[in-house]
Amino acid sequence: MPLVSPRFRRALLAAAAVVIFPILAGATYQGVATALERRQFPHPGQLVDVGGHQLHIHCTGEGTPAVVLEAPATGMSSVWSLVQPALGKTTRTCSYDRAGLGWSEAGDRPFDPSAVSDQLHALLGGARAEGPYVLVGQGLGAAFATLYAARYESEVRALVLIDAPTLETPDTPPQTTRQLVQAAPWLARTGILRATRLLSQHAAGLPEPSAGALRAFLNRPDHLTRAAVELSRWEDTVALAAGTPVADHVRIVRVGDGGRERLGFLTDSAAAEAAIAAIRDTIAAVRDDR
Repeated sequence: MPLVSPRFRRALLAAAAVVIFPILAGATYQGVATALERRQFPHPGQLVDVGGHQLHIHCTGEGTPAVVLEAPATGMSSVWSLVQPALGKTTRTCSYDRAGLGWSEAGDRPFDPSAVSDQLHALLGGARAEGPYVLVGQGLGAAFATLYAARYESEVRALVLIDAPTLETPDTPPQTTRQLVQAAPWLARTGILRATRLLSQHAAGLPEPSAGALRAFLNRPDHLTRAAVELSRWEDTVALAAGTPVADHVRIVRVGDGGRERLGFLTDSAAAEAAIAAIRDTIAAVRDDR
């Protein structure tokens, strides 16, 4: 007498098919969509070798001091598309993608918050984006901007920190956000993330083609894998920035209270205008100091 009846075996196979078929279909959907997006959204800037891998940087405008934009967690250069064009009318303005995010390669080394400054320094040198700099960071990007200003203080004249996180901010980012981003690479591979728009909806409000590029990368496993790693080191990064003194000659301007959702980008026109105004005032102050 067989241990498993034919009827039970057929039912088991049918149940497996019900589970496996949608996963395969979703994975195929994800692969086709990603291939199309690679052609639809080429990088707008240039790729620069920073020692074994390339980072993407996009610079517009002319003048000094140069503004360098550091994106928030899960973000990339495209998140500044309401801000960069306006600043580019005032001075040289550069946005970039940290290693493993957006169009930048991840490299072979594990993520280290303290290494972000050195990679950005190599990128700015390779792209001939000369200082002095006004560094602008949003969210987690504010911590990275602070670390750069402390490490390369002779090159930096000012910091503009938008919604900068602090050690006192409770559960930032919220645990639910961390869990979503940690699971996101797997959800992306099966097409679930793309179908539900759980993350890509955060691009709403940005102009095209930047919004489309951000939506595409918020559905990409490679981008989301590095974003998850950055989020996992949130407290380490914020603590490192808080414990690193910045030279007295560096102006520090704070915008926002740092208490908002960490997956938020500057997609609201009013918030973007407030950031632009603060950055322009800082540029003017730096020029007056010369």
